Amino acid sequence: MTESTVLYEARGAVALITLNRPQSLNSFTRAMHQALWAALDRIEADKAIRAAVITGAGRGFCAGADLAEFDFAEGPDLVKRADPGPLIDQAFNPTVRRLMDLRVPTVAAVNGVAAGAGASLAITCDLAVAAASASFIQAFSRIGLIPDAGGTWFLVRKLGMARAMGCALLGDKLSAADAKEWGMIWDVAPEGQDCVDAALALAQRLAALPTQALVATRRAMRAAATNELDEQLDLERDTQSALGRTHDYIEGVTAFLQKRPARFKGE
Repeated sequence: MTESTVLYEARGAVALITLNRPQSLNSFTRAMHQALWAALDRIEADKAIRAAVITGAGRGFCAGADLAEFDFAEGPDLVKRADPGPLIDQAFNPTVRRLMDLRVPTVAAVNGVAAGAGASLAITCDLAVAAASASFIQAFSRIGLIPDAGGTWFLVRKLGMARAMGCALLGDKLSAADAKEWGMIWDVAPEGQDCVDAALALAQRLAALPTQALVATRRAMRAAATNELDEQLDLERDTQSALGRTHDYIEGVTAFLQKRPARFKGE
């Protein structure tokens, strides 16, 4: 049997998802998107999972779209057949939306090159930890396109306009150290340490925290990019009120008052 293009493993309260086309630097086919969605469905259904790590098999994290998915054969309707729009609309955009709405926090373990939409996938996750040897490349200008899979949205918000523009227009390789310094990712694993181990340790910390509050924080932070202050104040009020009805809020405050560690359930 052919091995799955996306591997799934539950490690306690953390789901480890591995993109598994190492011979193609884990570049995405349509089938691979569907396999990833199936893994995300498992997370949604399994309440014991409280955080997720996404990484790549082999020497790369993800090289974006597999260009073999496009039909560049000479002949009639070449422009229509080579149009990247349908693939973005039917595969990459749903993947980004699924990750942004996942009920648990996500950590990218960037074990090697993250190029094109692969870089976008890494920074779609709530946190990203890269290997010291990893790199990020916005390669779209080299093939006459623009960053996709949310790349233009994430880059501007994480890097600021000047650095985002430089990454997108020039397509230069950005080292893991620079990606951390610029605010693209959360951390770089120390030289010699497996970034997957570092990401799993970070995810275990997240898994022990109040899951609903973490995901609500993600939503509030995202909304802050476009909300006016009054809108954001109202959002904070309403979100706090909703979280105030959760088990983890009551447990967290009670544990604080009783001077003991909180035992969160993600509920």
